[in-house]
Amino acid sequence: MYKEFFGLDDIPFTLTPDPRFIVFTPSYNEVLASLYYGLETSKGLIVLTGEVGTGKTTALRWILRRLDSTVLAAYVFNPRLSIDEFYHHVTQMLGIKDWTNKAELLNVMGKVLEERHRRGLRTVIIIDEAHELSDYVLEEIRLLLNFESDDAKHLQIVLTGQPELRDKLNQANLRQLKQRVALRCNMHPYPNVDEVASYITERLLIAGSEDPEIFTEDAIDFIYRCSEGIPRNINNLCDNAMLNAYAAGERTIDRKIIVEVAENLDMLPQTPTVSAVDSSNRRPDGRAMRSNTQNDLRSGQKRKESEKPFYASAARETVNSRKANLKRKIEPDEFELDFEELDDDVDHEVSEIGGFY
Repeated sequence: MYKEFFGLDDIPFTLTPDPRFIVFTPSYNEVLASLYYGLETSKGLIVLTGEVGTGKTTALRWILRRLDSTVLAAYVFNPRLSIDEFYHHVTQMLGIKDWTNKAELLNVMGKVLEERHRRGLRTVIIIDEAHELSDYVLEEIRLLLNFESDDAKHLQIVLTGQPELRDKLNQANLRQLKQRVALRCNMHPYPNVDEVASYITERLLIAGSEDPEIFTEDAIDFIYRCSEGIPRNINNLCDNAMLNAYAAGERTIDRKIIVEVAENLDMLPQTPTVSAVDSSNRRPDGRAMRSNTQNDLRSGQKRKESEKPFYASAARETVNSRKANLKRKIEPDEFELDFEELDDDVDHEVSEIGGFY
């Protein structure tokens, strides 16, 4: 519809979790780095929680695309399964076929995992929407974590879900599973208007925009207030705003258009909100990751640090470099992560909040 009007190669604000459009803001970098760290160091059970629409599935798919070819991964996206259905689903994706009952399955799976570990290969099960898992399936997941040797886990499991997953893990009958959680990650909405502006500008650049000066400062400020910093809400507002602007023949989207769209989507702020451009209301940016899968994380962060103020005048200066980065392939020898230093940072952060809970 509006691609040609705004000079785009692709639709920049779809509601699908397309990892091509991932944006490396400071807060998002922290989550991606934690996931990467947990998988790379074989932490065992990792739990990622976050509100609806904050980008959990996008992060998972980004990680999946960057797993080494030696990693065998099973991705479960529909968790409403019985125990038998769960095992059938997982074993099919792991290539385990010759079994007729649970006892035989566990015996075969144990041998497969042990052999893969002996050869230096890794096996990962990633379960999305894990807050929908039954208590019985969660207990089976806990038992699967017993596939281990004296010094290493033979199976890694990532549970991703809404905040209800944290409540579920706090149930008394699941306390054993809770104690197995080695790493927790929390996906938060974007904390300030700067990151929302960066998100909008980056997605326009990825979509092929030569001049991403489409949304005015006031428009971005109001998008932040209406969306509450949630990426899916931002996408919905921006996509509809660009459609309205196209219909009206307007190449610049101002606050008035956002108000109309937000009202139509029933997303207008219900309570008075402190202006998002008030610097006293901004949370300091999170630290930049010093890692690698990560060539994307590193190059994305360096670009942010070198930019001038986040609006389009600065974005225009980064168009060419962004396009070059998008065409660039990641080489294996670039994957060098300073795990010792990162582990110290994680331990420090965990100690500050009083440990995992």
